[in-house]
Amino acid sequence: MFLQASEPAAGPWRVEPIDDIARLLRNASGNPTGRPAIVAVDGRGGSGKSTFANLLHAAVAQSAVVHTDDVAWHESFFGWAPLLADGVLAPLRAGEAVEFRPPAWAARRRPGGIAVPAGLELLIVEGVGAAQRELMPLIDAVVWVQSDYREAERRGIARDIEQGVNGDPAESAAFWHEWMAEELPFLDRERPWERAVLVAAGTAVLAHGDGEVVVANGPLGR
Repeated sequence: MFLQASEPAAGPWRVEPIDDIARLLRNASGNPTGRPAIVAVDGRGGSGKSTFANLLHAAVAQSAVVHTDDVAWHESFFGWAPLLADGVLAPLRAGEAVEFRPPAWAARRRPGGIAVPAGLELLIVEGVGAAQRELMPLIDAVVWVQSDYREAERRGIARDIEQGVNGDPAESAAFWHEWMAEELPFLDRERPWERAVLVAAGTAVLAHGDGEVVVANGPLGR
């Protein structure tokens, strides 16, 4: 697996049922009562964060996923932490439901908002920067999704082209490299993998079946 120089290779890898991983993460979160356990799923762009988060969500009936991309919509690349903290995480930790309409949504007339009901067992916060230091007082456990940098870039650009979110293929590739110019130094400074209970393989490492994930212990999970 090709990694950036600052990121250590995880391992040894093992295959685990996602149901077991859900229990592991809830235990690592301290099994809070009166509020959901809050798990950050962080990783580089195109690493497989959404795939892992969706599997975890499907394994826990009383769970929800909040995507940092929704909070960060039309904000600076990584300056949205106070919005996530105050609009979503703090109310949930207080046992409250969330109905949050980020300011850029209102300013640009994007309909809807970010809604999370009370009474959940688990909230999964997914996205690049989900485990940044500023948010850690409100996060119970971290999963870092490790991926081959070149493969993550290939499929990230392909995804953006397919979804049409950043223009035509040339515009999508240009936006990807603009994003990486911000993401790489941000992650080098933040080093969120150092706060991970678990590392999940976002690109191919070991063969596994449906309902299984490939994982290794993170620094806080040893």
